[in-house]
Amino acid sequence: MLNIPSRTYLRNNPIVSPRLVLTPLELPDTRELWEAIESSRQHLQRWLPWVPYNDSEDASQRFASGSASDWDSGRALRFIVRDTSSQQLLGLVGFDNCVHLHRSCELGYWLHRDACGNGYMTEAAGACLEFAFVRAGVHRVRCAAATTNHRSLAVIGRLGFHFEGIARQAEFVDSRWLDHAVFSRLASDA
Repeated sequence: MLNIPSRTYLRNNPIVSPRLVLTPLELPDTRELWEAIESSRQHLQRWLPWVPYNDSEDASQRFASGSASDWDSGRALRFIVRDTSSQQLLGLVGFDNCVHLHRSCELGYWLHRDACGNGYMTEAAGACLEFAFVRAGVHRVRCAAATTNHRSLAVIGRLGFHFEGIARQAEFVDSRWLDHAVFSRLASDA
């Protein structure tokens, strides 16, 4: 079984890396989350199928509320990524499809368009993976990215994932089918 700390515990004891602070996504993050998505909509919409459906602050609020419920039930662990010095919301990183029996989950992430190219996601996802393997008892993490999303593929490569194959036409995003490169990382890979 996975050992998932409560949201309250992680709000008081966040995941900290040299430049970033990661805390569970909560309702008070709604406004900033909405603003980050809205101001990065064109950037995000090319790769993420949910972007058109997050079309209002109310939609972001429902997502934040659902994320809290998902955390409490152990289905998903989603973290807000903030800059340590400015406390600006930079994006989101976390785990979906948590399967306690197999101690597995799927890594997902996105960054505000202005935060890209600074190594923030490699740092945030690296800290998140350490949390998963060391604190939560995860055995296997799966990650996938469109075969043409070179920035995301570079992050996955820097994180030490192993290539498993191509999932053909895995998602319909922005009026086109995207093939996904599928990767995994095991706790023993570190």
